[in-house]
Parts: sequence; structure tokens; C-alpha cells
Amino acid sequence: MKPRRIARALALEVLYESELARRDPMIVLERRLQELEYSPEVQEFARHLLQGVAENRPVLDKAIEDHAPGWPLAQVAPIDASILRLATFELLYGGSPQKVAINEAVELAKRYGTDSSPRFVNGVLGAIVRGSQAAGNS
Repeated sequence: MKPRRIARALALEVLYESELARRDPMIVLERRLQELEYSPEVQEFARHLLQGVAENRPVLDKAIEDHAPGWPLAQVAPIDASILRLATFELLYGGSPQKVAINEAVELAKRYGTDSSPRFVNGVLGAIVRGSQAAGNS
């Protein structure tokens, strides 16, 4: 498996755990890194994702809620919300190609979410991309 894919899965697991347990994601990450061995590239990218989500969470949450008006984040399954936050960070700030960020998020949704998660995640992220493209063209 590619290092960035492993880092995304690690970041998702950490973000999800930290949300449910109400713990600092960086502390959860450091504990996870002590339990299992990850390459420096995986560690670095996972830290980048988690710090980015933490630092930009209000903007990320607003983007998600603006593009999924029928689904306030409080009503979204916690794992789906975590996937959306990670992918939205990548789309808006992460420097990953849009198709890669969306595809990786959909793969995470298939692995960790419910049967409806991949479609939901794909739809929300597609709307965010279309919204950011429209904003850039105006």
C-alpha cells in the first residue's frame, strides 16, 4: 500500500478516535505511533493532515455544511464527518489533486463507513469542488 494511503487511514482512525473520546488528535497520533511502526513519510503526512484539520476546522465544517445543506454535521455519522474533514482539508489546502483526494476519501468511506457512505462522501466532495471552481471563476 502506498505511504499516503496508509497515512490517510491512520489520520482518519486518529481523528475518529479523538472525536469520540474528546482527546487531542496529536496526542492520540503520538500514542498510535508508539504502538505501531510507520515509515517517516507516513508519519509526516498523517501529522500534516491532522494539524491541517485542527487548524482549519471551522472553515472545513462550514464548507461541508454549505455543500450538504440537508445534512448538518451533527447528524452525519462521526466516521463520515471525519472522512469529509480530512478530504476537504486536502481539497482546500492540502495540495493533492482533486481527483486523488476524492478517490481516496471514497475508498476510506468504503472501508470504514456504511454502504451509503461512499456515495454521500463523493457527492459532498464533488459539490465542494464545483463550489470552489465557481468561486474561482467569478
